[in-house]
Amino acid sequence: MARIVQTNKPLSVNPLRVSQPMGAALAFLGLARSLPLEHGAQGCTAFSKVFFTRHFREPIPLQTTALDMLSSVLGSDERLHEGLATVIDGHRPEVVGLVTTGLVEMQGADIRRVLRSFHAGRCESASVIAVNTPDTLGGLESGYALAVQAIIEALVPDAVLPVAQRARQVNLLAGSMLTPADVEAIREWIEAFGLQAVILPDLADSLDGHLTNQGYSTLTSGGTSRQAIAAMGRSALTLVIGDSLGPAADLLQARTGVPDLRLPGLTALADCDAFVQALADVSGRPVPARILRQREQLLDAMVDSYVPVGGARIAIGADADQLVALGRFLDDIGARLVAAVSPCRSAALEALNVGEVVVGDFEDLEERAREAGAQLLIGNSHALQSAERLGIPLLRAGFPQYDQYGAAARLWVGYRGARQLLFELANLFAPRGAGIAPYHSPLRQDFDGAAAPSARSISA
Repeated sequence: MARIVQTNKPLSVNPLRVSQPMGAALAFLGLARSLPLEHGAQGCTAFSKVFFTRHFREPIPLQTTALDMLSSVLGSDERLHEGLATVIDGHRPEVVGLVTTGLVEMQGADIRRVLRSFHAGRCESASVIAVNTPDTLGGLESGYALAVQAIIEALVPDAVLPVAQRARQVNLLAGSMLTPADVEAIREWIEAFGLQAVILPDLADSLDGHLTNQGYSTLTSGGTSRQAIAAMGRSALTLVIGDSLGPAADLLQARTGVPDLRLPGLTALADCDAFVQALADVSGRPVPARILRQREQLLDAMVDSYVPVGGARIAIGADADQLVALGRFLDDIGARLVAAVSPCRSAALEALNVGEVVVGDFEDLEERAREAGAQLLIGNSHALQSAERLGIPLLRAGFPQYDQYGAAARLWVGYRGARQLLFELANLFAPRGAGIAPYHSPLRQDFDGAAAPSARSISA
């Protein structure tokens, strides 16, 4: 069991942590006709929007209450009223995700009291879902999980249906580590068993990079609808990917009575097998032949790549869910996790096969990777400088990834995703040419037609 170590540095050097408001906004971007509204200064939202745009390379619908110095000191209730009215009356969203920032949290704003006064005397078609996400606590993963829990609390009715009335559908609580490509692959996996998936949140439908005929929209162009979320109680099973969604899964199970299967990730072989077996049990169908073939392909890839990957020394800096999922996968392929850093403390980190997990930043990861003789660094784009100083390659994972294209289209889950990840690791570790200079005969002729010096000495 890993020991969790908290650093006591007075500052963060090359931060690994991404703020909670960004995580909450990301979750709301997976709902249909949704518009996240950050309650804070304009610069906070601009910062979030730049990160999202550079990572997904898509227009991001994100609004702000734009607090100024006066409202920051004297109170922000009026600005929140104005912001909600502008968003709802001007854009007609189905869902408004009201996300707090560090500014209003330090101010002590009571957003739920303001919401009650805002709704008084108004007949709103939009569901305004409030979530407290101070920047001073947690990170992207915890903010995302808090938003998912708030969505369930606001939109899922408290009603337990008899088993006989449940439909051939399953719920999927998708963790923040899953890319849009991951969510799309999981949906196809579920549909292969003849089941319908209700995904919360569904980033595959909103941030997968598709073109639409309607052009630019101020709302999300895809995602899970309010009606689908309200029908989650009719599902036969809830699949939970990521330990951070445990409280949200507890709330959903308490409200609907739907049993769940909780997995730390969907990259390790055992997790994929458990996922497939659960779908087979719920559907009553055998595992499709193409899924069995994908598993065989992964096993063959493990055999093929054992020489370069087996025993490789790898350092990872990532949010807890992604760190655990990747750590379990490294155990499968025989690689060694020699340094692990997470931005926030989580009980799930104790299950990692490593001596200690540091709660810190990329400076901490760089120091421990150097001490452990790491051969590869795994982290987001902010880890590039550390990898260059260490003189080792970087495998980009997590959020944000702004220096390469296709982060949202990268597949990490399932047998196919694990196989692709394995090949990528093997290629990074595969031996390169030794750089031997080409052989030149001492009898070769120079360009002017005269014999080379070595040739004259031989003839002499």
